Amino acid sequence: MKKIFTGLFLCALTITGIPLAAQAQSAANFPNRTVKIVVPFAPGGSTDALARLLAQRLTASWGQTVIVENKPGAGATLGADYVAKSTPDGYTVLMGAAHHTIAQNVYKNLPYHFGRDFAAVSMVAMIPNVVVVNAKVPVNNIQDLIALAKKEPGKLNYGSAGAGTAHHLLGESFNLKAGTQLVHIPYKGSSPAVADLVSGQVQVMFDTVSSALPQINAGKTKALAVTTAKRSSALPNVPTLSETVLPGFDFGTWFGILAPAATPTDVITKMSNEIIKIVHMPEVRKQLLEMGSEPIGNTPAEMKAQIDEELLEFGSLTKQIKLIVD
Repeated sequence: MKKIFTGLFLCALTITGIPLAAQAQSAANFPNRTVKIVVPFAPGGSTDALARLLAQRLTASWGQTVIVENKPGAGATLGADYVAKSTPDGYTVLMGAAHHTIAQNVYKNLPYHFGRDFAAVSMVAMIPNVVVVNAKVPVNNIQDLIALAKKEPGKLNYGSAGAGTAHHLLGESFNLKAGTQLVHIPYKGSSPAVADLVSGQVQVMFDTVSSALPQINAGKTKALAVTTAKRSSALPNVPTLSETVLPGFDFGTWFGILAPAATPTDVITKMSNEIIKIVHMPEVRKQLLEMGSEPIGNTPAEMKAQIDEELLEFGSLTKQIKLIVD
């Protein structure tokens, strides 16, 4: 009878789709080999920078190598799909972002569901976004940009890290609320978009403060407004959209770690606790602030609650601006 019961139990686990290897995995010996953080964007952007900072710290904490692998494409959905289909054992995780709650609402045929096929681990940081223009664009504040865009509708364009990403939605939200017609130019990642902004191939970009800071400080671009409700500590003299032209406008970008949905809870908890510990280290907080980001470090439940809220919120917004990507 005992053998029959055991066999039925094992069959039940298999039928429910939970791999036996994942069930057997325990946090006690996790990790005992290399952990891979997948970044769904090209190297050089904010997501990549945060992932590499976290990987370095986790390697030191765990005594096991943590690597970063870039898998850009399709508005950050290729890398996400790769992780969703990976073995749920904690050894392949995603450095996700607000981009993914948006992508869930704008892509017609995603091979995964961001709210169901991932297990939230912890948000690492939130980065305010900033409206920047090429240094040669004849505007010095956000009011000037709106006036120029309205004077020459359809002639100014803005670059983003890809169709369906957070900055694409941000740009279209800005167009809707400011009454402008900035033309969207999608790239495969933030870095090539920034390169074309600096060279003048695109005139405007909605980017994270951390990604935009080097060009702003070098005088290659001009920061016109921050898109969050509060000013950025990294750009204290740059006003917000809310305080200047669009009252109530608030759009920031979070970055955090997610694992495949069936990853054992004890492994998720161990990863989350370690990330929270790292994010609250004084030297790491200093690094994050210098990058233009605000440290978070929350629990899996807190991260999931925010993701669920954004899926609903962005679903409503994407319908309003009719943003659909085939």
